[in-house]
Amino acid sequence: MTKPLDVSPGPNQPPPPPLIAVDRAVAELRRGAVVAVRGADSRVAYALAAEAATADSLAHLTTLAGTRPCLILSNRRAAVLGHDVAAPAARVDLPAGIDPLTVAWLADPVARDVPQPDLTKLTMQPVAAGSVPAASVALAKLARLLPATLVAVPTAGALLLSGVVVVDVAAIEEYQQTAARSLRKVSEARVPLVDAENARIVAFRPADGGIEHLAIIIGEPDTAQPVLARLHSECFTGDLLGSLRCDCGDQLRGAIAEIAQAGSGILLYLSQEGRGIGLVNKLRAYQLQDDGLDTLDANLQLGFDDDERIYLPAAQMLRLLGVERVRLLTNNPLKVEALAAHGVVVAERVPHVFPANDHNQGYLRTKATKGGHLF
Repeated sequence: MTKPLDVSPGPNQPPPPPLIAVDRAVAELRRGAVVAVRGADSRVAYALAAEAATADSLAHLTTLAGTRPCLILSNRRAAVLGHDVAAPAARVDLPAGIDPLTVAWLADPVARDVPQPDLTKLTMQPVAAGSVPAASVALAKLARLLPATLVAVPTAGALLLSGVVVVDVAAIEEYQQTAARSLRKVSEARVPLVDAENARIVAFRPADGGIEHLAIIIGEPDTAQPVLARLHSECFTGDLLGSLRCDCGDQLRGAIAEIAQAGSGILLYLSQEGRGIGLVNKLRAYQLQDDGLDTLDANLQLGFDDDERIYLPAAQMLRLLGVERVRLLTNNPLKVEALAAHGVVVAERVPHVFPANDHNQGYLRTKATKGGHLF
């Protein structure tokens, strides 16, 4: 007898204030506004996304703080510029009269038409984990922007301007975990698919109203047994447009067909485009790949880790669906390890391989040789 899936939304509770603060700060950064990041010692600094730097925004930031801003880069981007720092981020002390073009050259490897600054005039210092500057870079990542910010510490006597969104370092650092744990079912509908007519889609949303994740449930999975499952990161170009640069579309449609053929199972469609860097940054990475970099090195050039994804949302969704054990359709052993770390038993890894084409051979080779994927 098939055990019904438990998709009850649970009690309605207001979102934790830290989630709301981060959500608001993300929105402000994305629209090019200044936010205030507050450390454990209650001191604040103003932060602006580096890719939002214009002459006006730099002047505004300087006026707010009463001091010249510095540029904060992720340690990955600092390494690209020749500075290995044993810290999450690096501080670049900018000379007087710094302009947006210099910021763009330092923060964005795709900004090709920008004149190279005199690097001999720039110094980089490590930025400690848990500090306001390091948290500002983490916030930019959450906003799916380049991991680089302009930070200015207010001079003595400078007042925090009313209307500026304030967010705590701890809230930024804990955001992804807190949001994942707050996921709840918000809607469900029957959606017959080409290769799986008996399918329904369940949508999950975090308490702050952030980005939703989806579960495609095919057939009636028996949760008393390991459920055939696939964790699929969204890929607009591959899933929707049929891009040949990756194998994502093949993996998505192939997984749906294989689960349907097996009789039942679940595909989790996770909102973590481009291995967690977002669509715009993925397109930037594509530009760098066209210049000869592989898919992992392109992410590093942009200042990201080679894979920014987390899998607590997947584990939380499976728990809400009553699934404790899975047979996982994947070539990526890290997914197996991640689910196990979050309490989901992977009873079996089921290979999920598709033929290469002339455009994605290098991509697949990199995933195997540098990403540890099993083919």
